[in-house]
Amino acid sequence: MSYALITGGSKGIGKAIAIELAKKKINILLVARTEAELQITTTEIKRNYGVEVDYLATDLSLPHAASFVLDWCKAKKYTIHILVNNAGYGLSGLFESHTLQSNTNMLQLNMITTTQMCHTFLPMLKQQPKAYILNIASSAAYQAVPYLSLYAATKVFVLYFSRGLSHELKGSSVSVTCVSPGPTDTDFPNRAQLTEKAAKAAEKFHVPPQQVAVAAVKAMFARKREVVTGFVNKLAAFLAWLAPKSITESTASKIYK
Repeated sequence: MSYALITGGSKGIGKAIAIELAKKKINILLVARTEAELQITTTEIKRNYGVEVDYLATDLSLPHAASFVLDWCKAKKYTIHILVNNAGYGLSGLFESHTLQSNTNMLQLNMITTTQMCHTFLPMLKQQPKAYILNIASSAAYQAVPYLSLYAATKVFVLYFSRGLSHELKGSSVSVTCVSPGPTDTDFPNRAQLTEKAAKAAEKFHVPPQQVAVAAVKAMFARKREVVTGFVNKLAAFLAWLAPKSITESTASKIYK
């Protein structure tokens, strides 16, 4: 019996992806920090979709989190054929307004843990007839974003790492898909401490997590390398590539300052 392992799967996009996979009768493993939320999501998915669901409550920003998750899977004899790296968060405002430790913790979770999860689970994934890695980046990966500078940079890493790894694994049983959502109706604005102006600007383009999940899962099973969800976000990513960087960065600065 194989499972989809989803980090940050207790709420938001991660939970929506878990539900979308459960609809396809895929068994689910959820990994996140808050046990109460994990229990609620686990019970909901089991009751509504009749699949096997288990969870692990742990802090994925810790240096050896990926090894800890692998040991848990081995102890439970869980075989993974889908790995979803969704855990991550942002910090807004001046780069120097956050402590070095806070910035470093975000780097650890958004980039290092994602890298470690891929590296740690790749041998198991390669043993499966068909296996999938789904990495969640952001539309912020397509340009520098003043006052979200470090967060956007971490998502550039996720995007480019995913692109490269996808090519490396071509011809193997494992595909890599990177999905870049735009503003989504999640707790991101609160966690990132966005200004009221920035939060209101983002609200105009909010899409439900379920919509992102449907697009993400469809792209993953189609073995696409890269997907930006939503027409507006696709257009914005194209314009960010086309327009002079000084214009796109100045515009973003006015929104997020």
